[in-house]
Amino acid sequence: MDFSLTEEQKLFKKTIREFCEKELKPIASKIDQEEYFPFDVYKKMGQMGLMGMTVPQKYGGAGINRVSYMIALEEIARICGSTGLTVEAHNTLGNGYIYEAGTEEQRKKYLPKLCSGEAFAALAITEPNAGSDVAAMETTAKLDGKEWVINGSKQFITSGDIAEVTIVMAKTDKNKGHKGISAFLVEKDTPGFKVGQLEDKLGLRGSRTAQLFFEDCKIPKENILGEKDKGFYGVMDTLDRGRTAVGAMSVGIAQGALDESLEYAKQRQQFGRPIGKFQAIQWMISDMATEIEAARLLVHRAAYLEDNGQPFSKEAAMAKLYASEMAMKATVKAIQILGGYGYTREYPVERFYRDIKLCQIGEGTSEVQRIVIAKKLGL
Repeated sequence: MDFSLTEEQKLFKKTIREFCEKELKPIASKIDQEEYFPFDVYKKMGQMGLMGMTVPQKYGGAGINRVSYMIALEEIARICGSTGLTVEAHNTLGNGYIYEAGTEEQRKKYLPKLCSGEAFAALAITEPNAGSDVAAMETTAKLDGKEWVINGSKQFITSGDIAEVTIVMAKTDKNKGHKGISAFLVEKDTPGFKVGQLEDKLGLRGSRTAQLFFEDCKIPKENILGEKDKGFYGVMDTLDRGRTAVGAMSVGIAQGALDESLEYAKQRQQFGRPIGKFQAIQWMISDMATEIEAARLLVHRAAYLEDNGQPFSKEAAMAKLYASEMAMKATVKAIQILGGYGYTREYPVERFYRDIKLCQIGEGTSEVQRIVIAKKLGL
């Protein structure tokens, strides 16, 4: 088995790292502390192909494979988790869903602008009373002549307030449970569609998270995305891809914490020598590096399987579960290594610590991942 990156992937990684060091690193703290959203940076990312990474070139995307996509997400999250989440949600949950489930007309209408970085897409699943239990959603869509009428609300929607188009999951048959859910494309200025409050979050504060409300929101009949009553299956496929991507984000945040820890351990002097010369510090850093590499391999394995058309649901769940849990531990170690400085905003490790928590929750909690894995193992 060959675990090495191709020369093209190595150059791709180097290019993104240089971009993130130049464009993101100087403003990463501002993005977090001021909940600043750098639209100009996302436009530059669009010009680089990073806002439509897995979308084919015929629709304006970069057309790269899934392993390369994971490389990109890791490099972005290594510097700024908020930007990493925005890019991941846009590419996987927005562009990805539209490409996989959309008609040719829908792809041509939405994807070129979304891939350019000029516009954003969002996926609205979660509701105040429906989180892990997707089938419990209460938002409805009823066909009235040539229009669908949507009523309900959504919670915790990434980029929900700025999205040009939002994929809204709604029940089209209340009596069928998860088999009665459909997906719809709702454009930003549609009457009856209103954005509620933005959430004041622990971490990933530069990623926008909004409430959405739908009150007799009317959209054209052709704005259904995929088949009627088949939305649950489409969203589960999308979440599988999202889990691998969140795993890559987790690896990136953990790598950022390790990089800061290494640099600090080499420079910080105590008892007449760098703290990196003490076994206690060496062991923490060694454990971090080993576990990061293991998580990276799990992420790349899941992406490789998808690239090759093989089942990857179990592997995606494993990658997200292990990577997010690992990264939580890694950021705790990083703060411990930096001591009092790690607890301050002078260094980014406290931000990494706050940012990583969502990766244990979003795209399915760690507990849900364990259920998925258990079922795939036949339990």
